[in-house]
Amino acid sequence: MIFGLTEEQLAQWGVTFGVGAFILYMLFVVFQLARESKAGRFGTFVLFLVLAFGMLGFVAKSIIAWLLNI
Repeated sequence: MIFGLTEEQLAQWGVTFGVGAFILYMLFVVFQLARESKAGRFGTFVLFLVLAFGMLGFVAKSIIAWLLNI
């Protein structure tokens, strides 16, 4: 046990918050990319739309796992 958590609980916490932190970092990277490449409004929208689909998949996975009690 580490910090009173089992290995499974620690791994779940790490995945949830680790991926969440990575998504926030990716938002920053995409914003910088859009700004430096002068992508314009539509290009920036497309970049964030694609990133949003990835985030939606991660959230959907968590919700489905919760609904199925996995």
